[in-house]
Amino acid sequence: MCHCLLNANAKVYPLAGTAGVYEDVLKGHIEAGVGLLQLPCPELSYLGINRWGMTREQYDHPNYRLHCEWLLESTLNQMEAFAQAGFEILGIMGMDGSPNCGVNRTCLGYTGGEIGAPGGVAQQVDALRVSDGPGVFMEVFRAALEKRGIRARFLAVDEVTPSSGVF
Repeated sequence: MCHCLLNANAKVYPLAGTAGVYEDVLKGHIEAGVGLLQLPCPELSYLGINRWGMTREQYDHPNYRLHCEWLLESTLNQMEAFAQAGFEILGIMGMDGSPNCGVNRTCLGYTGGEIGAPGGVAQQVDALRVSDGPGVFMEVFRAALEKRGIRARFLAVDEVTPSSGVF
């Protein structure tokens, strides 16, 4: 599952819908005894905790994709080991609306330019939109799983109302 479901503090301020763990989303899985594997947060590891909110277009860069591949290597090795040991991989849980961890919907709208320029921040905010399609990290993750022959469903909770969508 995406990192912020177990640690919402990794999200860009003020996007966290909870103070820590998205308990409403995870409670049923924990009670059912489902093992949870936390994905690394690519945004936190790439830009740190004090980063600005960004869009998919800003993250979609060859060096960032390489960073995502590097981050996923250990997770992929663990998943491969679990699969070889006979464990069922129920799915990958992302966060729709995220420029990275969106599965069905991602954040778009970067228009370029300096935020301090006339109309800068307002222009950027006005251009933001949630659009169909995956975030960069989930796109890289799906390709890496396919390359290793690991099959998994991709599901997501909604960034605005996370408790509304669970698998």
